[in-house]
Amino acid sequence: MAPRFLGIALGLVFLTSPQAARGDVTLPKIFGSNMVLQQEQPIKIWGAATAGEEITVDLNGATAATKADDKGDWQVELPSRKADGKSLTLTVKGKNQIELKNILIGEVWLGSGQSNMEWNVGAAKDAAKEIAAASHPKIRLFKVQRARSNTPAKDVVGQWQECSPATIPGFSATAYYFARELQQKLNVPVGIIASSWGGTKIEPWTPSNGKGAVLYNAMIYPLAPLSLRGVIWYQGESNVLSTAGLKYHEMKKQLIDDWRSAWGNNELSFYYVHIGPWSGRYAAGELPKLWEAQTKSLTLPNTGMAVITDAIDNIADIHPKSKQVVGRRLALWALAKNYGRKIVYSGPLYKSKEVEGTKVRVRFAHAKGLAARDGKPLSEFTIAGSDNKFVQAQAVIDGDTVIVHAEGIDKPKHVRFGWHKTCNPNLVNGAGLPAAPFQTDGWQGGTGE
Repeated sequence: MAPRFLGIALGLVFLTSPQAARGDVTLPKIFGSNMVLQQEQPIKIWGAATAGEEITVDLNGATAATKADDKGDWQVELPSRKADGKSLTLTVKGKNQIELKNILIGEVWLGSGQSNMEWNVGAAKDAAKEIAAASHPKIRLFKVQRARSNTPAKDVVGQWQECSPATIPGFSATAYYFARELQQKLNVPVGIIASSWGGTKIEPWTPSNGKGAVLYNAMIYPLAPLSLRGVIWYQGESNVLSTAGLKYHEMKKQLIDDWRSAWGNNELSFYYVHIGPWSGRYAAGELPKLWEAQTKSLTLPNTGMAVITDAIDNIADIHPKSKQVVGRRLALWALAKNYGRKIVYSGPLYKSKEVEGTKVRVRFAHAKGLAARDGKPLSEFTIAGSDNKFVQAQAVIDGDTVIVHAEGIDKPKHVRFGWHKTCNPNLVNGAGLPAAPFQTDGWQGGTGE
């Protein structure tokens, strides 16, 4: 067995229990009745038993057998299956037998981050209405209980549940609305795992931080290598407060690389939220720096970014309540990139500029049908000459570009858009998706094309 799995199941917090004393076969809690198994990928099942114990695993006729290694760990791999809506039973036999029921084959995603990912349906917009309408038996929920560990943990605390008005109120709103959008558009079961903790920086979620990776160790490591389609991530506010700036891109790159390595899947999709404007404790200029770092992460393969500058109901609240918007925009990337839907999945993202006399022409990716969402003149554009002093600018749409100028700026050099922590710009594309803030001086952002 590969070293990656030796610590996953050993003991599983059962070392002092009567069952463990008898050498019973055990499974980590990420396997349970009501779960969804990822379609079209090998199905990996692992657990613990007595050293040398013979284990058989059966999923409605698909079987595999193995022996627990000298540390009591075992793992098998069952053939991939397509989603067909059928309820399956998983049976694991050793000296004892475990039977998991009501299992579906479909799409499985992991949602992680800080408080805006943790923010639950019951505290988000239209809570009563959304909870009452949450009868979705083809959506299955797994909420990882908060935990810390200085070393990689053996298991998480949580259980799979069918999505219903009874189970949804305390679940991540962003993760739920993402899963709901996928389930309705794809018409296959969706399993969504929520593992997040409010107020956290990116560092404790990153394995390369060693003993500092206390959240990864406790809340992510035990989930691998469960087959997933991808990850959604909503985090960054705490790193603005710690003035991470452009370094946040390198931090996120490390996290993505580490998680992909843990899952043994270099193509694991990773879609994240471009965090919202906020009038609170961010130091001047720090939020735009982190926005540029987030946009730079679009240069990494199989990434995507959902922009929500237009979905801020209260600029003084760091927690936008319209999580339906957030979940849907994350789902657009998945629908386009993972499931081949021919849809517009991003708002305009800055590509390049050209100085044309006293004006600057700005070009964007995802720019078809540029418009002002409120029908008013374009807002939040500023321009500077060689002295780098920015003034308010006039901006007009010209096809799929925007022309920017200002009186008194005869030799324009740089343009900024929405480049402050309380911005509320109105530039959108034909799909109504908002343009991301940018600045043209040494811009490092990607476009996700």
